[in-house]
Amino acid sequence: MHEPKPIRRHERVVRAGFIPLLDCAPLVIARERGFDQQYGFSFQIHREVSWANIRDKLDVGVFDCAHMLAPMTVAATLGLGRAAEPVMAPMSLSLNGNAITVSRALYDEMRAANAGAVRDGGMAAAKAIATVVKVRGEAGREPLTLGMVYPFSCHNYDLRVWLASAGVDPDNDVNLVVVPPPLLAESLKAGRVDGFCVGQPWNSVAVSEGDGVIVATKNALWPNSPEKVLGVRETWAGENPALLSDAMRALAAACQWLDVPENRREAASILAQPRYVGLPEEILLRPLTGHLKRGGEESDIVDPDAVVFHRHEANFPWRSHAVWIITQMIRWGQVREPFDILALAERVYRPDLCRAALSAAGVEMPPGDYKSEGETSAFFGGETFDPQAVIDHLKALPIRAAGTDLEAFAEHNL
Repeated sequence: MHEPKPIRRHERVVRAGFIPLLDCAPLVIARERGFDQQYGFSFQIHREVSWANIRDKLDVGVFDCAHMLAPMTVAATLGLGRAAEPVMAPMSLSLNGNAITVSRALYDEMRAANAGAVRDGGMAAAKAIATVVKVRGEAGREPLTLGMVYPFSCHNYDLRVWLASAGVDPDNDVNLVVVPPPLLAESLKAGRVDGFCVGQPWNSVAVSEGDGVIVATKNALWPNSPEKVLGVRETWAGENPALLSDAMRALAAACQWLDVPENRREAASILAQPRYVGLPEEILLRPLTGHLKRGGEESDIVDPDAVVFHRHEANFPWRSHAVWIITQMIRWGQVREPFDILALAERVYRPDLCRAALSAAGVEMPPGDYKSEGETSAFFGGETFDPQAVIDHLKALPIRAAGTDLEAFAEHNL
């Protein structure tokens, strides 16, 4: 294992925050393996317990950049969630990596309702939870409480779309609550939540302790879908363009290193340190190598793309991903005032900066900034998404927040 080099006074420094999750690995590996030093600067990285802490410390300038939920960058630029400083995403750090996990009690209810759907997992498992929700409602029981990590997160949106696909209204049929990632497995054990959507390794922690069962992985809902990005304050990026480019190159090198299968065990060993994720190496290694125990009576999952750091154009910030995120914000009533969706996506997601920095480092970049989803691969059980036809997509959805004036949005998005 490589000991990180001490930061010297007057050295070029990039201050970054992270949450103890498997996908904080690019920042950790860039620091531990010395990729930052190769590009003439030092990452100074700080572990935080919640996404609200990341938001606030980036907002006030304690951090220059951060391991960030992709939707947080959009929310910050819209001024949502107490953020005041616009944030952009010049590169992506990972794809996939999340899962939906339920308690053993809810798992038993789901199996009784539809064992085949639970066994199949992914989108099919939503049918089983929909039956449970209906039966519990008819019996006058308390609605299920499901945890997610932050309102502006793909976890929130993935969970909502998964539920809605089976006819469950996430705002009226269940209770959704915010719990920081490191506390979700404990909350499941204590019975404070019946299930959750979180990034690894916290799903695997719940399974290993016998408290949870994984019913869907993110890669089964939307293969190679967006998750974490490098979130950077706009002002800092404007003042430090060369340093930002070097930071992106160092992170891309770390991502390439991480996606070499032979390096995954070393990565698990590094991440297991208390200052990083702080969990046993073997628990981290399972999702890193794509060998996931589902728990309960279910067969293990073998998925080499359980979490992706560089393959499948993982470091490219697709503006269509930003558009999908904005669409979810509109769908679930997080934004009501109309605005130009593509203009916001193009302000926050910066493939131009990604191309300039990473092409110089020999990383191949896609020629376009947008792509449709669901035409050539699975996308939420057979849906499609055209980033150029967002309003029509929203109008066709049977479950969405009431009160949003889609016609007003249409006038701003001709």
